[in-house]
Amino acid sequence: MKNTLIILLSVLLFQLGTAQESTINLFNGENLDGWTNHGTEKWYVENGELICESGPDAAYGYLSTKEHYDDFELTLEFKQENNGNSGVFFRSTFEGTKVTGWQVEVAPPGYDSGGIYESYGRGWLIKPDPEKDKALKMGEWNTMKVRAIGPKISTWLNGVEMVAIEDEKIGEGKGSIALQIHDGGGIKVRWRNITIKPIQ
Repeated sequence: MKNTLIILLSVLLFQLGTAQESTINLFNGENLDGWTNHGTEKWYVENGELICESGPDAAYGYLSTKEHYDDFELTLEFKQENNGNSGVFFRSTFEGTKVTGWQVEVAPPGYDSGGIYESYGRGWLIKPDPEKDKALKMGEWNTMKVRAIGPKISTWLNGVEMVAIEDEKIGEGKGSIALQIHDGGGIKVRWRNITIKPIQ
């Protein structure tokens, strides 16, 4: 019995170690290593947080990972200040500030946070039920999770499943994870604890 318990404990510790090893920190809390800036909007690190802020051009801006991720579970925290209109892109590629890919919306209350939008393409693919919008805590830290496996995408906001969709075009996509700042000016969003777990 004792030997069985030791074996079980060893297996659990091994599985825990494997799970921890497979989770990648995309943001190191110190600088923008591993990321590429697209556009003239401001991206900087302050007190261990990644901050995006409208620049003088008040245009669209993106910060994308240099690595590509296909199937994954992405978790991050965001805190909206001012307008707070932003987004999290996945399987995305860039030509300047023109993005090809899909956005999980991060926006002020009433503007479909957690929904999925296809930029320069079909537009909105799915919006959350309006009742779920109260999961968003404007001006406070929020946790978003995005799970992408082939054509199946699901999003959660503060533990509430916002949308789930199966889409062939998304399933064929490949590219980076990216954070967005919307055009129009006057926007500021803080990000932290950005981790991704690739799914084989």
